Amino acid sequence: MPMHRRLPKRGFKSHLLKYNAEITLTNLEVLGLAEVDVLTLKQAGMVAPIAKVVKVIATGALTKSVKLTGIGASAGAKTAIEAAGGSVA
Repeated sequence: MPMHRRLPKRGFKSHLLKYNAEITLTNLEVLGLAEVDVLTLKQAGMVAPIAKVVKVIATGALTKSVKLTGIGASAGAKTAIEAAGGSVA
């Protein structure tokens, strides 16, 4: 039997995942800035310094107006940000 069939199979973990980061609506509320980008999140220590792609997920609530630049958002987070008077660019 060939070697590739004899050895156990393992799962796959992308090496690019370490460059992705998530942030919640609650974290944006605590941050308290009017304009947020990846650099400000890195300086505040909310995402890892090697993060290249940041996405906002809809966990918690947001009452302040926040303008996101260069940051993605899930559909629920986008509606919550726009309902609070902010924008996603």
